[in-house]
Amino acid sequence: MATRTVPLQRGTGETRMALVTVPALLLLLPGVVGSSCCYLAKSNLMCRDVCEQILASKSDSHLKHLLQRAPEYCPESMGEVWACINSSLPGVLKKSDGWVGLGCCELAIVVECRQACKQASSKNDILKICRKEYEVVDQYMLENGEDSRGRNVLFSCINRNEMGSVCCSYAGHHTNCREYCQAIFRTDSSPGPSQIKAVESYCASVSPQLIHCVNNYTQSYPMRNSTDSLYCCDRAEAYACQTACKRILMSMKTEHEIVDGLIESCKTKPLPQDPLWQCFLEGSRSVHPGVTVHPPPSTGLDGAKLHCCSKANTSTCRELCTKLYSSSWGNTQSWQEFDRICEYSAVEVSMLTCLADVREPCQLGCRNLSYCTNFNNRPTELFRSCNAQSDQGAMNDMKLWEKGSIKMPFINIPVLDIKKCQPEMWKAIACSLQIKPCHSKSRGSIICKSDCVKILKKCGDVSKFPDGHMAETICDLLSPTDDLETCIPLDTYIRPSNLGNIVEDVTHPCNPNPCAGNQLCEVNRKGCQPGGPCLPYFCVQGCKLGEASDFIVRQGTLIQVPSSAGDVGCYKICMCGQSGLLENCIEMHCVDLQKSCIVGGQRKSHGTSFKIDCNVCSCFAGNLICSTRQCLNEHSSDDERHMFTGLPCNCADQFVPVCGQNGRTYPSACIARCVGLQDNQFEFGYCLSKNPCNPNPCLKNYRCIPKPQVCLTSFEKFGCNQYECVPRQFSCGDQLRDPVCDTDNIEYNNLCTLHQKGKSVSYKGPCQSFCKSVELVCGQNGETYSNVCAAYSDRVAVDYHGPCQAVGSLSDYSSQGECLSVQCSLSAIGYKPVIPPGACCPLYAGMLRVLYDKEKLDTFARITNKRPITVLEILQKIRLHVSVPQCDVFGYFSIESEIVILIIPVDQTPKPLQIEACNKEAEKIESLINSDSPALASHVPLSALIAAQVEVSFKISSSCNQGMPALHMLFWSLMLTFSATVCNT
Repeated sequence: MATRTVPLQRGTGETRMALVTVPALLLLLPGVVGSSCCYLAKSNLMCRDVCEQILASKSDSHLKHLLQRAPEYCPESMGEVWACINSSLPGVLKKSDGWVGLGCCELAIVVECRQACKQASSKNDILKICRKEYEVVDQYMLENGEDSRGRNVLFSCINRNEMGSVCCSYAGHHTNCREYCQAIFRTDSSPGPSQIKAVESYCASVSPQLIHCVNNYTQSYPMRNSTDSLYCCDRAEAYACQTACKRILMSMKTEHEIVDGLIESCKTKPLPQDPLWQCFLEGSRSVHPGVTVHPPPSTGLDGAKLHCCSKANTSTCRELCTKLYSSSWGNTQSWQEFDRICEYSAVEVSMLTCLADVREPCQLGCRNLSYCTNFNNRPTELFRSCNAQSDQGAMNDMKLWEKGSIKMPFINIPVLDIKKCQPEMWKAIACSLQIKPCHSKSRGSIICKSDCVKILKKCGDVSKFPDGHMAETICDLLSPTDDLETCIPLDTYIRPSNLGNIVEDVTHPCNPNPCAGNQLCEVNRKGCQPGGPCLPYFCVQGCKLGEASDFIVRQGTLIQVPSSAGDVGCYKICMCGQSGLLENCIEMHCVDLQKSCIVGGQRKSHGTSFKIDCNVCSCFAGNLICSTRQCLNEHSSDDERHMFTGLPCNCADQFVPVCGQNGRTYPSACIARCVGLQDNQFEFGYCLSKNPCNPNPCLKNYRCIPKPQVCLTSFEKFGCNQYECVPRQFSCGDQLRDPVCDTDNIEYNNLCTLHQKGKSVSYKGPCQSFCKSVELVCGQNGETYSNVCAAYSDRVAVDYHGPCQAVGSLSDYSSQGECLSVQCSLSAIGYKPVIPPGACCPLYAGMLRVLYDKEKLDTFARITNKRPITVLEILQKIRLHVSVPQCDVFGYFSIESEIVILIIPVDQTPKPLQIEACNKEAEKIESLINSDSPALASHVPLSALIAAQVEVSFKISSSCNQGMPALHMLFWSLMLTFSATVCNT
């Protein structure tokens, strides 16, 4: 239970503690605190001001905010003030109706256990139900050869919080000591060294018992690996020190060796004011005494779920959601109210779907189920919970239903003997509710209304239905729709999958998750190193977004989370640090999500997407953001239609490329001007043909290295340099291996070695034999690359062979213009391909056209590293969300100022199942963007993506196929090889 401790004074200076919870304080009426309390704070004007604000507060939410902030202005030493305030708070000494493990309930797998947990008033109350359920699950997993250790996260969370409550109670009235102590128990990953040191620093003089208690807990974790501090090396000012630091941490084992090595190589003493040493020493168990340790910022119970609260349609559900997932742990009554009012409300589908995305994100593939076998062998379908626990849960549900009643939170449904009446249909229902198939559009998990009515009419015990209810009215509550995009048709799962052995064409290395609870699973697209282990996935360290969250984000990344108080539209940006907690948080300006847009006299609320003519638009906090597609008027004449190119400003489809200051090559000056560039902001020629290092823009002791990039942020504010300045070095031996290939097809360990030899980069990654000769290719971004590998290392797919010579017309009415002279290559395999905007040639892919908020990207750039945010950065982060290794991510910034993302099969000849998988991955990403799901929106800069349209390669009939020209395959053989090597750049 999250608490705020304040000292109470009684009698002759005797001091004791009262654990004051925010919900308990909110029971008070404003104004009950006597004015004498504020007078006692006359020596501290800020404290007195806060006290008076508490007296004058007319709002529960405002009062809650003031009471949370008050200890920052009224320190513990002001015992008389706190004693006066506390003595005026009725019920403050009573036990709260919350309990220490309440926030852990969300981690329960079994539905009955989760509900019992939320209604419990103590740990023992849930053991009766949950122990039995989990023993069955563990036994089931054991029988099926699965390791159940560490799976029971619910009891781990409860025990951890219970232990934390005991340990931290020794802190007495010392607030800082208590908060540092509580931070130790907020994650199930190994507590960070800086956290442990902070407890020792702040609590040693307070309570030896607390130190002993915490030590008993932390000693159960293994020592951290020195490589966990690799990110610290980037904080060194000298380039040589950066590379030496990484080599030392990778090669040396003991702390003494590491410290000596850093002192010798970096020529600096371990002073706390040095950024490198401050970072490294905080990550060491022997933190330098001069280093200031700051408490980790609170993300509340679950920062990811807190993000979902803003999606509530009713103020009641928004407030309940915020109470449950913000810095308060909520209480039994709050959880019950949320379940009763919000959990099954049709008007709260956006919030509930968002919460489901956090708890159980939709993932491709389902296999290895023993009971729900009809759900196996479905590699291109999305499921939320395809695992052994849910499989067993479906069996348990069937056993309960066989007793003659289906218990729902708001209604009990009497049924006949389901072992005789439609048993296969009931099994499909039980399995659907547990395995949770989810459509990419809605991602909901309800069965279709027609199926519901059908089964209840046949097998419902109508004579025992609740008063006034029939099958139709019950199904109105359970399954209000028959829309196949938002409900689960049971016919699909009454029979087994017909895919058979071809399911191996598509694999899912991270489903089920093979990694530990504090790690993130990522698909291995880098191939295998000789002599090393070769797994199809990586387990990377991560952070949880809250004390009882199971939402993991990657270590070393920037994360956007709502403010801890849960105020709608208020966010902060934090770094996922090595401690397993978010660090170095920076508050952002709050965004008014209630602000709407006026379009054509109509009001459009925040987050809604719509079309204006042929353009897709979205309203974001009062700002109207639209694509810039050229639209044809429906009243246009035939001549106007014939002249219509569809290009921006209806520019002619002539190809005379110019390079913009944002690093993007535009097909013509007309298009560059149309997208807003001034004449002095572009020059003729491809961007890649320019040498940004001539003349040399770097200082005397620095080497200029070309670094092409396309910037999405304002280049006027943050620049968009196409080069970087690297210190000249006598030796490159300290650099880690990061292979690059030069224009002579010779491979070097890193850029440093290549440039030391005076060579030029052809592409990043190991040299490939098929890219040995210079064979120019045109990327889908209209940029000419020296070879296929150079394009792929830029995450750009190839449009056609040879230099770029045409821009693809975007009109359905005009001829193909200059694209007619381009020879495209694609095999006809029964699927209709897509043509990316501005490209000439079709390809099999799931294609996304994405709108983004440039102002938000500028904000990210301004408050973080002051560097521009690039298209490549977006693509690399989207790539981590594609779970099928047979698909890879490419893309570019279109001439219509959209981000085009392509999810493309990588096999030499893509098989139908692989094309379907890439389509589904694209649809999944589109849905996450359009719904502002925390799965994407928690990640900077992906949270700036606000609207997406998807187009997929769909299957066509044989008659349509016969009409397609006989084309041959080109480049597919390269893509698979390249995906295992260069595509990791």
